[in-house]
Amino acid sequence: MASKKAPAPLGPYTPVVRAGDWVIVSGQLGIKDGSLVAGGVSAQTTQAVKNLKERLKEQGCTLNDIAKTLCFLTDMDTFATFNEAYVAGFAGARPARSTIGVAALPFGGSVEIEAWAYKPVAAPKTAVKKAVAKKTVTKKSATKKASSKKAVAKKSPARRAKK
Repeated sequence: MASKKAPAPLGPYTPVVRAGDWVIVSGQLGIKDGSLVAGGVSAQTTQAVKNLKERLKEQGCTLNDIAKTLCFLTDMDTFATFNEAYVAGFAGARPARSTIGVAALPFGGSVEIEAWAYKPVAAPKTAVKKAVAKKTVTKKSATKKASSKKAVAKKSPARRAKK
């Protein structure tokens, strides 16, 4: 049974990184089990999208989180075939996209897809609890100070002398 895991990087780069609220996926080729899939542009595009999904999943993202893709084709005459497989792979997700024709891609690939996903980092629950606790303490302190001032004002000798 084939693994659903994205392929190991084929070079000295990081396949996916988080930079604040952004998740950036390095270009994914149509590679499975260490080699390009058979079937040309359509099959390579389908596999590249699958690899992209797996990389996104590593960072808690989905295709719907992608804001932008950058796609590379070695033959722009295959754009219609690429586009059909891309649309099918992305289902309802429609990120902004650029498609560029290039002379060659690593490992003889015909298609490569890079993606930028936007997925805000959630605040840790302890930070939220601390913020709520701080507001509560601040409110209590302010209320306590106001009550103390009123009590002091009522008991002051100057007030008693005026009576």
